[in-house]
Amino acid sequence: MAKTYVARFTPGQVIRHIGLGYRGIIFDVDATYEQSDEWYELMAVSRPSKHRPWYHILVDGQDHVTYVAEENLVACDEENDFEHPQLSEFFHPLTDGGLSSRQIFN
Repeated sequence: MAKTYVARFTPGQVIRHIGLGYRGIIFDVDATYEQSDEWYELMAVSRPSKHRPWYHILVDGQDHVTYVAEENLVACDEENDFEHPQLSEFFHPLTDGGLSSRQIFN
């Protein structure tokens, strides 16, 4: 029986990539790796576990998204403005400066 892991991060949370240093906002979480084997071989050079959570991330100051293993992320408490062209597609701004997800889960 496979071990179940609880995701450390949630949508709307600001993170920093440990190795690459960029800041991002999580917009979705996969309980385990969900991309192709080809993508993993090409992009996941540190060979992180496929059996732990992976995150879909908007990269601050860029116009792309990325997919990152949990072990490559740390929480980030920087409160600088976040810039990404898709930010408003995933989140509503809150009056306290935080974000609320636009996604509705059943």
